[in-house]
Amino acid sequence: MSDESVVRSATAVTRYRGWPLFALIALVGAFLITRWTAEQPSYTDAFYYFNAGERLAHGQGLTDAYLWNYVVLPPELPAPSHLFWMPMPSLMVALGLTLFGDSYAAAQIPFALMYAGVVLVGFWLGGHIGRTSRHAWVAGLLTLFSGYFTRFWGATSTFAPYGVFGALCLLCLGMGLTKSGRSMLRPYVWFAFGGVFAALGHLSRADGLLLLAVGWAAILWEIKNLAQGRREAEKQREEKSVSQRYKGTEVQGEDLKDFFLANPAFWRFKSVIVLTAAYLLVMSVWFVRNLNAVGTPLPVSGASAVWLTEYNDLFNYPPNVSMGRFFENGIGLLISSRWSAFTTNLATFVGVEGLIVMTPLMLIGLWRRRREAFLRPFWLYALGLHLAMTLAFPFPGSRGGLFHSAAALVPFWAALGVVGLDDVVDWIARRRRRWKANTAKLVFSVALLGLAAALSWMVSGAGRTFAATPRLYRELVQRLPADGRVMINDPSQMYYFTKLGGVSLPNAAPDVIREIAARYDIDYLLLEFEMRNGQRVAPGIPNGLLPILDNPPDFLSPVPLDTPNARLYAIES
Repeated sequence: MSDESVVRSATAVTRYRGWPLFALIALVGAFLITRWTAEQPSYTDAFYYFNAGERLAHGQGLTDAYLWNYVVLPPELPAPSHLFWMPMPSLMVALGLTLFGDSYAAAQIPFALMYAGVVLVGFWLGGHIGRTSRHAWVAGLLTLFSGYFTRFWGATSTFAPYGVFGALCLLCLGMGLTKSGRSMLRPYVWFAFGGVFAALGHLSRADGLLLLAVGWAAILWEIKNLAQGRREAEKQREEKSVSQRYKGTEVQGEDLKDFFLANPAFWRFKSVIVLTAAYLLVMSVWFVRNLNAVGTPLPVSGASAVWLTEYNDLFNYPPNVSMGRFFENGIGLLISSRWSAFTTNLATFVGVEGLIVMTPLMLIGLWRRRREAFLRPFWLYALGLHLAMTLAFPFPGSRGGLFHSAAALVPFWAALGVVGLDDVVDWIARRRRRWKANTAKLVFSVALLGLAAALSWMVSGAGRTFAATPRLYRELVQRLPADGRVMINDPSQMYYFTKLGGVSLPNAAPDVIREIAARYDIDYLLLEFEMRNGQRVAPGIPNGLLPILDNPPDFLSPVPLDTPNARLYAIES
């Protein structure tokens, strides 16, 4: 079947076989799941993005009232926001708060809509790759009930924005490569949209820049066909009775025009230009903002994560993340950190992306379709993402970076899982003639969907968050002045509940506390810990600061707290 007939087949599936009903199911399901799973943020990223979006909606611009890491040291607080993470989730929060009211539920509305968008992409991909209505419905519902992803789609974080923009980018790139339609301009329209979505994906996550690189690689994949293009150009000139012929390396007059028009390499380079221009057009606004804020188009803080020796290096004060420090003890850390990331990311791939049971099915589905041009951007991105999060960014990758960025793969894996299931059933049916392949495909598709829904229910139910202010933050609001600033483990979470600014705990000795306090006008230090089996456990306190709990230095004065397992100190100037 030709690429164009495949497009027509998929178009028929999505146009006539229940897509309005599925769109309604996707929209209602996305909103219900979003509100059921999260009534407030539950982790640092979601707190951070909400806080920045709220400040933007309230007229304070893209600024932070606190410092959550020490990779970039602004001269004062408040400071320009998003110097480590990208702004799209905060922009979505600001949009929701501005249009629908000042509440977390209002902020979630754009994320719920984007969640529904990811589900619809899964529906379309199922129809496009599988070419039946069953494939479309099952792939769409597998995207809606996506296991460990389900409870995060509606969070004020990168999952839904990057999921929809990343998936649409890969989809548009694939459509551009199939050269569908009669108009020669149509592939360039797809690549232009691909560039737009690559930029929106990059604005959602820093590693979204990989989408642009994948676009280049996918387009230039067949550059080796240059010789074939020359032969086609010569044949075309003979048919037109062109007197001048291409000889050696010299091309003149109409020959030059014919050569370029028939040469695949020329069209691919032109496609790269269109893709890149569309990307730069969207990103230019963010580049200008950063030039005004920090003097560079993109902050360099994210790239420095390559040289982390541990995740806590983000909180080193003063910052000392560098290549020299990374290699000061040889290559042992390089090997051990990458191996640890490999094992963790492999578990993420099998258990989170593949829902365990779907992993072999989606790999079979991809392998049997590996030569299809439409899927080339997808598998290049999937391979590049896992390599980058294992070899280049092992610490951020294994601590959630891969999980976040794999959101763009979810609808593709869902579609490939369904067609892979069909491939397995067909393989068995050829060897067991009594098998009714169509019945088996329907039964196993429903079973796969049931397993995904059950896993989604269990994981999402166990991780639900309810709207409630922790006792510690209620007490901080009562005891501290409104303009007080606190050094704490998670300043993003504290700001969400109290609107108190501050900085993160440094991964350093207690002596640096006074230096940081003087630099950013920090008034208090707060240390939190737990008691387990009679032992004190403090995972949120860097090792260098643990001695404070037993022997606080002279410049720290204890402040009484009624909240157990927390110590508050006033920092003397």
